[in-house]
Amino acid sequence: MRSSLAALCLVASLCACGGDEKPAPPSAPATSPSPAPAPAPPAPAPATAPAPSAAPAGSLRGSADAGKALYAQYCASCHGATGHGDGPVAGTLNPKPANHADHQFMASLTDEHLYQVISKGGASVGKSPMMAPWGGVINDQGIKDLIAYLRQLSST
Repeated sequence: MRSSLAALCLVASLCACGGDEKPAPPSAPATSPSPAPAPAPPAPAPATAPAPSAAPAGSLRGSADAGKALYAQYCASCHGATGHGDGPVAGTLNPKPANHADHQFMASLTDEHLYQVISKGGASVGKSPMMAPWGGVINDQGIKDLIAYLRQLSST
C-alpha cells in the first residue's frame, strides 16, 4: 500500500509540473550503426611522360583558311591575332601563351603533339593547364584545320 501511495504521489507531481507539453514521440527502433565508408583508392602515381597522342590516324592537316576562322574565335584571345602570344588575355597568364609565329619553336612540335594540346589541353603534354582542352568544343576536322593554320603562321 505504501508503494502504491508513493507511485500515486509521483504521478500527481509529474502531471502538475507538465503543463501543456505533449509527450515525446516514440523513438525509432535501435539499429546497428552503419558501416564506415570504404576508404578511397590511392591516387595513381603521377606520370613521368605525357599521355600518348589522341590524334586520329592519317593526315592531321586540314584547311588553313577554315583554321584561321577558328583561331580567331578560340585562340587569339590568348595567343594573339597573329599568333605571337600577345592576345588581350596574355598579360594575365603565367606562363605566357606560346608564340605560334616562332618558326624554330613550332618546327620542334609534331602535328600529333599539336593535336594533343588542342584537343586535350596543355596539361596533357606536361605544359600549362591554363591551355584549355578544346576537344569537346572543336571537332576533329576543326582541330586539323587549326593545325594547318598554325603551320601557316609559323611557316613550318
